[in-house]
Amino acid sequence: MPLFNDYIESRRPSAVREAQIEFNKRSDKDQVKVINVSIGNVSLPMHPKMKERMNSLGNSESPFAQGIVEYTPITGFLETKKAFLNVLSASVDHVKDLEVIVTNGGSEAMELVIVATTGVHNGKDRPLLVIDPTYTNYRGFCGRTNRKTVAITRKLNQDGSYSFPKKEEIEGIIKKYEPSAMVIIPYDNPAGHLYTEQQILMLAELAVKYDMWIISDEAYRELYYLDKKPVSVWSITEDQVKGIKGRRISIETASKVWNACGLRIGAIITDNKKLAEKIEYEYSSNLCANAIGQYIFGALAHVSKADLHKWFKQQKDYYKDIIVSFTNQFKKEIPDIIVSSPDASIYSVVDVRNIVDESFDSTDFVLYCASRGKVFFENSYYTLLVTPLSGFYDKNTKPNPGKTQMRISHVRPKEEMLKVPRLFALLLNEYKKHKLSLNR
Repeated sequence: MPLFNDYIESRRPSAVREAQIEFNKRSDKDQVKVINVSIGNVSLPMHPKMKERMNSLGNSESPFAQGIVEYTPITGFLETKKAFLNVLSASVDHVKDLEVIVTNGGSEAMELVIVATTGVHNGKDRPLLVIDPTYTNYRGFCGRTNRKTVAITRKLNQDGSYSFPKKEEIEGIIKKYEPSAMVIIPYDNPAGHLYTEQQILMLAELAVKYDMWIISDEAYRELYYLDKKPVSVWSITEDQVKGIKGRRISIETASKVWNACGLRIGAIITDNKKLAEKIEYEYSSNLCANAIGQYIFGALAHVSKADLHKWFKQQKDYYKDIIVSFTNQFKKEIPDIIVSSPDASIYSVVDVRNIVDESFDSTDFVLYCASRGKVFFENSYYTLLVTPLSGFYDKNTKPNPGKTQMRISHVRPKEEMLKVPRLFALLLNEYKKHKLSLNR
């Protein structure tokens, strides 16, 4: 039997997919209703202009009318690039002289950026700096590409707010480990934390001071629920942070704001022409991004800023209603639970540290719910799929806050999302009974 290498032998599923994989193994899954809020798989229709493009793929005006689907240019169709810049220009004032590389989803953009900005520089292996809890796939891609990460940790407070690391604390980590790039997620995944303009400016200043790239994952830009203006790495001016130009990168995607997860279209935007050129060379091995997906997303190149703002408001109103109602319902259902403040993105973090003992492990609870857990609720058996947060923290963080934390994605209709707190409470009670029976 051929041998596996050590890396692939050690691989586990991404935390955001683990519950679904485990549930699919169940012998009784056809008898159990499942609410899957473990992954940000948005269940809303795409923007109307994108739907029009999708519905007209076979029409005479479509480039695919004859059934021919050729490779696109390496960095993507010009129209698709213009669509990303048009969308960005509805949120920030200046988008001139920015380079765009279209990718197969934001995930591929992440991996390419990690490859390009971290690793060995003049003989020194320099890591990626992340702010924990951070989207777990950044660590996954670093593992795949033999890159290292170093983390600074935020704390989830009792009131659901997140404490942000102080400048001197971040600076200490930078001096010690000498990262070559940092990732920020202003509309945070998984925390639902909205970065302030002051926090982004502080991080940008550190990037300049220590000659680092600043990678801003803006998948959820415009999905924020506080009375503030949108924040972005592209809002920073040279007057605010001298030297910021030429070191900025953003990760873009069609998946979240545009409700097109399965379209698998994303992009890298940068103000560094040489970086864009080098990433293009690296990406040439991948040939190009999905041609049909590019064409569908390209429709947004022709949407006015006024109409884009209407879409943003529609999206924000929809999610704010669900997330605020969900948060209130959870606190009513389990008064001592901690639920992250509903500030941004489409996620909530729930922390059960006040209501479980030291033996509790979120991954074990999640896998229990996926593999065997079920409760009778509203005349049916149900289970719930959520995401354990241990993998969203550095493995060297002791104790790991994710041991009692889970991420919930607000991707199901409101009537389903409002069932989640009750199901969570019932399943947690069943899990405690199950663990007690094992210890007898």
